Amino acid sequence: MPLDTTSYRIPVARTAADLREAVAAWRREGETVALVPTMGALHAGHLSLVDLARGKADRVIVSIFVNPTQFAPNEDFGAYPRTEADDAAKLAERAHLVYAPDAADMYPEGFSTTISLTGVTEPLEGTFRPTHFAGVATVVAKLVLRVLPDIAIFGEKDWQQLMVIRRMVADLDIPVEILGGPIMREADGLAMSSRNVYLSPDERKAAGQLNVILKETAAKVSGGAPIAEATKEGATRILALGFDKVDYLDIRDAASLAPFPSDRPTGPARILVAAKIGKTRLIDNMPV
Repeated sequence: MPLDTTSYRIPVARTAADLREAVAAWRREGETVALVPTMGALHAGHLSLVDLARGKADRVIVSIFVNPTQFAPNEDFGAYPRTEADDAAKLAERAHLVYAPDAADMYPEGFSTTISLTGVTEPLEGTFRPTHFAGVATVVAKLVLRVLPDIAIFGEKDWQQLMVIRRMVADLDIPVEILGGPIMREADGLAMSSRNVYLSPDERKAAGQLNVILKETAAKVSGGAPIAEATKEGATRILALGFDKVDYLDIRDAASLAPFPSDRPTGPARILVAAKIGKTRLIDNMPV
């Protein structure tokens, strides 16, 4: 199947073969390549990653694939927004190629390999979504090996995911540089997310305070408060906003995500949260 150059104002590859042919043509010209993996439903946060990629490489590929293997049976795979035409329009002046495979291309009949990691995948999201990172690692490995980019860029909003991918690439000697793009936030500080559209007006107002509590909790720990004490107070404040559940609010080693043994940071640290309000589960993080 040749590249689709008629449906949108940006070429679209649907198969691995067409993707590789396009990349090979660029490589013959000595051009560098950046990959920005996404699941579509693009917002300003995604586009900031694409803009970052443009400053790092001659050619930019944005993949759009809602990956079924990173969703648990009770999660929102079927409801996840799919807006390919709108996404392609947003990318037309920013990227050089969209890679939009279907599930049969990514996981052909008989597919039976999964990449699993220990350590960095186990706490936080790993506790509440135990199959999630195996799905993420597997699809990212496939995307990177299909494109063979010089760099791949991921948003820091999914901080643990970024650490997982860096660990996987290092462990498997995959020759790609993994970069993180800063979290893009709404005017009130809410981290941009495709799932924010699910929030009711009251939920959206409460969600805008989540980042405030993160900042204040991090400041208390930086000022000498024990991590357990500060995060317990922070979780109580999140519930008081109207959130139904706090899966976690913790401060961890920024790279390994291991807890600090002394209940106080002894090196680079990150505060991370996952909390549910209504039907929407929000995550956020920031440095301490």
